[in-house]
Amino acid sequence: MSSKQDKKPDFESALAELEGLVSKLESGDLSLDQSLACFKRGVELTRYCQSVLDEAQKAVELLGSNTDGQTGIEPSN
Repeated sequence: MSSKQDKKPDFESALAELEGLVSKLESGDLSLDQSLACFKRGVELTRYCQSVLDEAQKAVELLGSNTDGQTGIEPSN
C-alpha cells in the first residue's frame, strides 16, 4: 500500500500547491521552520513541474518533426 505522499500529483495540482506555498511565504506570517519547509516543498514541486513541461515539450517536438528530423514548429523567443 502506498502513502498519499508517494503518489505524484498531476501538473495542475502541483502548480496550485506551489502557488499556495508562494502565497504563504509572501505573507510573512510563517516561522523560520515553516518557511524552510514551504521552500523545500516548493523546490520539489518546481522540479516536478519543470520535468513535466520538459516531457511535454519533447512530445510536441516529436509530433512536429518531419522525416528528416527538422521540426515544423518555430520556437518563439
